[in-house]
Amino acid sequence: MIPAEIYQKTVLSHFAPIRPFLEDPSVSEVMINGPDQIYIERKGRLELVNARFSSREALMSALRNVSQYIGKLIDEEHPILEGRLPDGSRLEAVMPPLNPDGPCVAIRRFFRETLTVERLVEFGSLTPAAAEALSACVVSKINLVVAGGTGSGKTSMLNALSGFIPATERVIAIEDSRELQLQQTHVVQLEARPADPRGRGAVSIRDLFRATLRLRPDRVVIGEIRGGEALDIVQAMTSGHGGCMGTLHASYPRDTMNRLETMALMSDVGLPLSALRAQIASGLQLIVQVSRLQDGSRKVTHITEVVGYDSSAQSYVLQDLFVREYQGMGADNRVQSALVATGRSPSFLPQITEHGMKLPLEVCSGEMKGDRTRT
Repeated sequence: MIPAEIYQKTVLSHFAPIRPFLEDPSVSEVMINGPDQIYIERKGRLELVNARFSSREALMSALRNVSQYIGKLIDEEHPILEGRLPDGSRLEAVMPPLNPDGPCVAIRRFFRETLTVERLVEFGSLTPAAAEALSACVVSKINLVVAGGTGSGKTSMLNALSGFIPATERVIAIEDSRELQLQQTHVVQLEARPADPRGRGAVSIRDLFRATLRLRPDRVVIGEIRGGEALDIVQAMTSGHGGCMGTLHASYPRDTMNRLETMALMSDVGLPLSALRAQIASGLQLIVQVSRLQDGSRKVTHITEVVGYDSSAQSYVLQDLFVREYQGMGADNRVQSALVATGRSPSFLPQITEHGMKLPLEVCSGEMKGDRTRT
């Protein structure tokens, strides 16, 4: 493994063809499809750029530089590389023979500036009323997940919501690869570790989560729920560890519940399905659904309460508190939409009141624009 200071000095020289994009704050992702084709994402839209690597070997040399620093092998037996650049940007690469046309690389940019809820309101991703409601939920230790598709802004939203956590609380964050930028001073950030080339020394998110519960957390934040640790998280939610937060990949609130259930089934605990579903519905209280719209903008599309589980109908009962309504495309080719309160009062309102918080009047107006759904 090469020293960090040498890595920092050499990596940008190896990535010289894309260095301008790695230093451009408006670029959110760089995608390399072999040495001759490079795309970037700017403001949610893909652009083909003129940059090129001089050869396949030049691109491989850059990837070997990354692999040496993080202590991983890249060869025919290890053709997938996951790592970080010096600024924290996440790199994922798939090498030949899995990709015969040359290494395929995606670099998700890491931004030093933490996105705040106030900025999200300015962008139109949230409304002031929705932001106020989410603030009350976070302070009141409502268990929530931020769900969405790839590149929809899940991590940015989780970072923003963490700003509502009271400064007096101890927060422990667990991630596969460090991306969270939590806004508190008392934060312990833990990172999972893959096995070495000989298959030794792996530490999973699930291992870290179990250790975390003995580290006296006031809050546990999971960068991404992606496997059997989902069951441990749900059980923690139902056993007094309030205010758990995390992200997962799902496109709609109903899909979020089904995906969480599927991941919980990946654990080695043989719970009956009915008992598992009841635990999930009891532990998870709120879903913040985000999406990247057709025009590339990232918006909150649903803020949905998990009301419970209907055993007779074998379905989760969900209730939308906010829903995004669409009015079509504007003259500037931007999606015209608004995040609207449904007027339904959440069943966890007593918990909000217990913590001395209030929901905005729009949430509990009684002017219902949505119905409970079952999935």
